[in-house]
Amino acid sequence: MIYTDRIYGKTEITERVILDLINCPSIQRLKGIDQAGYPKPWFPAKPRNRFDHSMGVFILLKKYRAPIEEQIAGLIHDISHLTFSHAIDYVVGQKEQGKRLDYQDNLFDSFVRKSEIPKILKKYQFDLDYILNEKNFPLKENKLPDICADRIDYFLRDTFSFGIIHKKTLKIFLGNLIEIDKKLWAFKDYKIAKSFAERFMQFDDKYYSGNSTALMFITVAEYMKYSLKKNYVSKKDFYLTDREVLNKISKYLKKDTDLKILFDRMNKKVKYKIYLKKPKDYEYNLYCKSRAVDPLCIHNNKLKRVSEIEPAFGKKLKEYLKPKEYFIKFDN
Repeated sequence: MIYTDRIYGKTEITERVILDLINCPSIQRLKGIDQAGYPKPWFPAKPRNRFDHSMGVFILLKKYRAPIEEQIAGLIHDISHLTFSHAIDYVVGQKEQGKRLDYQDNLFDSFVRKSEIPKILKKYQFDLDYILNEKNFPLKENKLPDICADRIDYFLRDTFSFGIIHKKTLKIFLGNLIEIDKKLWAFKDYKIAKSFAERFMQFDDKYYSGNSTALMFITVAEYMKYSLKKNYVSKKDFYLTDREVLNKISKYLKKDTDLKILFDRMNKKVKYKIYLKKPKDYEYNLYCKSRAVDPLCIHNNKLKRVSEIEPAFGKKLKEYLKPKEYFIKFDN
């Protein structure tokens, strides 16, 4: 199979276990789960879905010759995402869930075990427990502010889709990236590592944790909460695709004026005010997780973080990683 990816170009995939996983229902479902949540009214970007990203993480690991088990872990890492990606965290999680955005991570183990994936892995004699233990795969996943295949792919994919970076910049970043002992990612050049880190923070500030994302999260969440309350959908429906859930609810729009108001808010048809400090009058309060990275790089023949070379960046990073808090009020 030749797979063509927007970021990495053409990749030949011959491993039967990978091909079977790609074609299984749990992975194919991700084509219907938008990467951002419900972006069309809020973001000027080409569509990206969780399938594209999952394939991207797999391809990146494959290109850097990660073990096949790690490639599998990369491919399946997002299958427990419910509809509307992290927007749904604000529906099914606690009030401060936005600080973490980890609802799908908490579901992951049980979700995989109930899927068709264990049968596929058993067919090809792979240990399910080993693949579900992310401690075995440091190239695939690690904690902020490190970079990992997951973070590298979604950042490059999103900024490219937004037209913020172009093919030349993609080639520079990917051409400078190395793995060390199958455990660490690093850049060969400090200036490129710093550029990656600065661009990541800038993009997060405007998009991943910016005003538009906060508005998208809260409007989708309120639309879904109300639909649950009215029994237009059930929590089980969140295991479907975005479009399937929207279609289930849409038939009630003409006869439910409150639902229509929430729908208009979700589609950016209602004026709003958004604040970073608590105002006297507001309707919603939420947190958005802040993301920033501090990559390793080779500097003067030593492996160092950007923050070690430039302490001012480290100080800025520490402050930036605190979650953002928003207060929102809509016009009636």
